[in-house]
Amino acid sequence: MEFDDRLLSHLEIVIVNKLRRRQGFVLSWRDSPDMGDGRSAIWLDPPIPLYFKFEGSRLPAIDRDWLQRLADSADSSTGLVVMNESGHPMTAGHRFTVRRTRPAEHVLQHV
Repeated sequence: MEFDDRLLSHLEIVIVNKLRRRQGFVLSWRDSPDMGDGRSAIWLDPPIPLYFKFEGSRLPAIDRDWLQRLADSADSSTGLVVMNESGHPMTAGHRFTVRRTRPAEHVLQHV
């Protein structure tokens, strides 16, 4: 799954805040029709190191309302659902895998 820098910045804030509080949770998104038009999800947990890779060097503007919707989602029983600024679930066109790069290190890798 590939996220644009603005969405990734918002997700990073929510994810880091959850993991800082030692809370594991599910991150999910809708798959595109060419990937089966289903839904994908991964479990995120504090002991699993994550790597966030941004295309640009500037921090995008943070929308506090969008951030709150994402945080509320992360705190719900469904987990963090990737959504756009208006709160609608986003459909992914790419998938990603979690691969082990070194002992006890995981990286989200675009495939």
